[in-house]
Amino acid sequence: MAIEDAKWYVIHTYSGYEMMVKDSLEKLIENNNLQENIFDIQIPTEETLEEKANGKKKVVERKKFPCYVFLKMIYSNEIWYLVTNTRGVTGFVGPQGRPMPLTEEEVKRMGLGPKNIDIDFVVGDDVQILNGPLESFTGKVMSINQASQKVMVNVSMFGRATDVEVEFFQVKKVNVQSENQ
Repeated sequence: MAIEDAKWYVIHTYSGYEMMVKDSLEKLIENNNLQENIFDIQIPTEETLEEKANGKKKVVERKKFPCYVFLKMIYSNEIWYLVTNTRGVTGFVGPQGRPMPLTEEEVKRMGLGPKNIDIDFVVGDDVQILNGPLESFTGKVMSINQASQKVMVNVSMFGRATDVEVEFFQVKKVNVQSENQ
């Protein structure tokens, strides 16, 4: 059995227990040597820009599917028993509480697996930081890390060039027009 045989399953948890369940399952995998059976545990989240009462904008991370945790695993009765007896888990999603794997279409729609954010800038482009402590600073893209979805931007701070790392969604490309047009 290999990761190619694994499918995504959904477990239902008590409200607010998602992270505790994820931590418990990670310990369960480690303690019972289940790395060959359970390959990934995810709680899909999305970051949204929220405006507070005082007019400040803040990035807030929200669960896309509250009360649900997603497992990429190879199903067996032993795994079912161990997972359903984890504190905070109410059961698998499926007929009569029996796990039903997600289809490829459902996996894509729910954003499981590698996340790719489309970016319109490359190394050397000028970008503006949209939020965070360096909001409205502009700088030059020094490097792009697709795996972590972060970009290194060189900004001028207090008269000195400083490299800062920010998330893809925190920057936008700035079109700098040449002066001799």
